[in-house]
Amino acid sequence: MSPDAVNPEPAHRRKGSVLRTVKAVAWSLVGLRKGSEYREDLERVNPLHLIGVGLAAIFALVVFLIALVHWIV
Repeated sequence: MSPDAVNPEPAHRRKGSVLRTVKAVAWSLVGLRKGSEYREDLERVNPLHLIGVGLAAIFALVVFLIALVHWIV
């Protein structure tokens, strides 16, 4: 067994990059993701960053859809 398996790093102290988090959120919104990359994201991405980027992405999507509807109508 590896030392990481015995004492995993706490989720809030992971050193995942913001770019990797944005990429993970974008792929999750599309609904396409390889299983190996998903598992890698679980190990590397900080959950607090994931929540923040996810909320920002959903907010941006809603604003875009509202603007699109106003532009069409």
